Amino acid sequence: MRAGVPIRFSPSRLCIIGNGGLTGSTTPAARRDFSATASTWTTWGFIGLGRMGYPMALNLRAKIPESDNLIIHDQNRELSQKFKEEVGIAAAGAGAKGKANAIEVSDSPRELAEKSEIIISVLPGPPHVKSVFGHILNPRLSPISETISAETDRLFIDCSTIDPTSSTEIANAVHSSSSGRFVDAPMSGGVVGARASTLTFMLGCPTHNGNGDGKLAARVTPILQLMGSKVVHMGTSGMGLAGKLANNYLLAISNIATAEAMNLGVGLGLDPVQLADLINGSSGQCWSSKINNPIKGISPGAPAERDFEGGFSVGLMKKDLGLAMKAAREHGVELELARRAEDVYEDVEEEERGKDFSVVYRWLEGRSTGGHRSRRGR
Repeated sequence: MRAGVPIRFSPSRLCIIGNGGLTGSTTPAARRDFSATASTWTTWGFIGLGRMGYPMALNLRAKIPESDNLIIHDQNRELSQKFKEEVGIAAAGAGAKGKANAIEVSDSPRELAEKSEIIISVLPGPPHVKSVFGHILNPRLSPISETISAETDRLFIDCSTIDPTSSTEIANAVHSSSSGRFVDAPMSGGVVGARASTLTFMLGCPTHNGNGDGKLAARVTPILQLMGSKVVHMGTSGMGLAGKLANNYLLAISNIATAEAMNLGVGLGLDPVQLADLINGSSGQCWSSKINNPIKGISPGAPAERDFEGGFSVGLMKKDLGLAMKAAREHGVELELARRAEDVYEDVEEEERGKDFSVVYRWLEGRSTGGHRSRRGR
C-alpha cells in the first residue's frame, strides 16, 4: 500500500469474491470527465450477485440507458454468465439487444473498479466487504475525472449489511486515498422487494457540515431509486447501517414473536387464516405477520409457500442480530431480548440451515408438546 493511505483494515488471505485474480494490478482505465445525468454514457459496476444482488442488478440494467455499460462480478462465474444470458433473453424480447451487448463479466473487483464510474456492492458480511475493498484500494486507484467533486468522482455504493465502524473505516480509506466517494446504503424489503424494485435504502454519506454531504446524497438518491422505491438519508458515514441494524434487530424479535403468536393461536384451536386476519387488522400487525407470515396460505409469495426456500436465511438473520449486539456493546446500549433471540436462531439454523428465517415457526411447532400442526403449515 502506498504510504499515506490509512487503510486500517487488512484484506484476508483468501478473497471470498473472485476467481483468484485479485492480487495482480491492472492497467488503469483512461480518465475522462462524466456527468451523473441519465443522458450521458456511464459505466456501472456491480459486485455480488446473491439472493439480493442478482435481482437488484437486473433492475439496474433494465432502467439505465441502453448505451450504458454494466460490468458485473461474482465469485461464482457461472452465476455471472447466467445473469448475462438472462439479460440477453429479456433484451431480445423487448427489442433492445444493445442492453445485452452492454454487459461485461469482470475477473476481479479491482478490474471492475478501474473501469467503472459507479460501483454498487452487495456482499454477505464484514470480512467480504473488507477483503474486496482492500484489494480495490491496493494499489491506489487513479481518479476518473480531472475535476474531483461530489458530482463527478468515482462513486462506491455499498449496500451490504456490516457494522458501522468497519464501514466508516472503509469510507475513510476510499476518501483519504482519493479513490472516489463511498456511501453506505443498506436496504430493507427482502428478496421480494429486490425483485419488485420496492426496496427501502438507508443512506449514510460522509459529513462535511455535521449533517452529511447534500450534493453527494443528491447524486446517490436517484441511483438507488433505480432499484427501490424509498431512500432515507440517515446522516453521515455509518448512519445508514446504524438504521439498518436497529431495523433488523426489531425484525429479528418480531419474527420470533409472530411465530410464537401464530403457534399459540393454532395450538388453542384457531384457524390460522382467521388468526392472521385478526392480527393484521389489530395492534399486533407487523411485516412478519402480514408480508412474510410463516404459515402457508396467508402471505402470497412468502417463503412459507415454498417450504421456506429463497428468502432471507436464518444465518443472515443471525449475522445481522450479532452485528446489532456488537454495536450495542460498543455504545453501551442494553438489548434485553437479544441473547435469547440469538440462542433461538442458533438452534433453528442447526435444524433448518439455508431456510428463510420465518422457519422459526416450524421449529417452534415441532417443540410444542400439544402435538398440533397447522393444516396450512404442512
